[in-house]
Amino acid sequence: MNNNSDEEERKHPPAGSGGMRSAEQVQAQEKSWLSAGVVSVGASSFFSDFGHEIATSILPSFLTAILHASASALGLIEGISDALTGLMKLIGGPLANDERMRGRIASSGYLGTAIATGALGLATTVWQVGVLRALAWLARGLRSPSRDSLLSSLAPESAYGRAFGVERAGDNLGAVAGPLLAAGLVSWVGIKTAMYFSAIPGLFAAISITIAARAVKRNALPIKRTFQLHFSGLRAAGLLRPMVPIAFFEFGNMATTLLILRATQVLHSAGHSATQAASLAIIIYAAHNAVASIVAIFGGRWVDRSGARTVFATGGFVYVLAYVGFALTWHSAAALWLVIAFVLAGLGIGLAETAESAMVAQMLPSHLRGSGFGLLGGVQSFGDFVSTAVVGLLYAAVSPAAGFLYAAAWMLLSTLASAMLRKPRQLAE
Repeated sequence: MNNNSDEEERKHPPAGSGGMRSAEQVQAQEKSWLSAGVVSVGASSFFSDFGHEIATSILPSFLTAILHASASALGLIEGISDALTGLMKLIGGPLANDERMRGRIASSGYLGTAIATGALGLATTVWQVGVLRALAWLARGLRSPSRDSLLSSLAPESAYGRAFGVERAGDNLGAVAGPLLAAGLVSWVGIKTAMYFSAIPGLFAAISITIAARAVKRNALPIKRTFQLHFSGLRAAGLLRPMVPIAFFEFGNMATTLLILRATQVLHSAGHSATQAASLAIIIYAAHNAVASIVAIFGGRWVDRSGARTVFATGGFVYVLAYVGFALTWHSAAALWLVIAFVLAGLGIGLAETAESAMVAQMLPSHLRGSGFGLLGGVQSFGDFVSTAVVGLLYAAVSPAAGFLYAAAWMLLSTLASAMLRKPRQLAE
């Protein structure tokens, strides 16, 4: 790391870097943590997820009903896309260490995701869907460390949990609006045409993150950053230890398209038509995201009070229950059973994702946060790739229950590993 940069940051600590502050400054920050910038970041996550969740909700039916692909093809496409997202997060992390680049990277990433996602409606073959999904997720990966670093600069240190709770709530709330609109669009214009509508909210996401970036730019220090992962600095800060339970969690965190596929097939087997099953599955999935949005807000407050480790471990354990539910086959009460399983999954993701992001912000100074968020994103995406690909293969070759129980085992291992982890110094203070 650059010693001159370290010295300058000690003299002039940026917002949220953990510098010494008076009691009056802390109280003032506590009152103003929900600033226009924090709200703008939350809005960008809302609009972006609103857009690409339209496509995500429709994708299982688009692949299987229109292009006649299998569950393994869906798992492979989603898994490869998640892996490429992780690669771009690792690249985008060091880029996000430059405070002056964060806004441009984030806005470009949101715009790229919107365009590629909307273009899915043009696809006529499975490989074209794979390419466009990969391009959308590459842009998504590039923007993520910059967005999270921007948010860390906008929020006071004592409110990182709440700030990331707002961002996660916006993300999940968009994932409520997207599936609900998708369900209506499928009935109104059909599966293929509905894909085009996913690009519109993404444009608003790019505008929202640009507004947030301008708020940070007024406060950013003119310190030049270099393209370095700063792995030794991350290790010295103690970030690598909690990455172990996080990796276990992500090895069980499959793409939600597989959950939607499971719901669609169960409902169809229970007597619903293919169209009715697809629409009902999407609506239930929207309920999952609504739960995740609400839980993220309360989970963020819980992080600020009790620390990220407890919140994360709770999220992992709830996911174990959710996946066991998806593994069961109670066709006589299919809708109720699926609602319970989706709600449990929403509880799990709302707690775990908020805790993961807040932990990185709490443990790292500003000049390392880009690299930290990049590393977190890389672990998340690589784990999601493994989980989605393996679960998709088990789903098609063995049984859906085998895939979900495999994922549940990783979630249980994550919970146990997190419980045994020593509390980081930054979270204990």
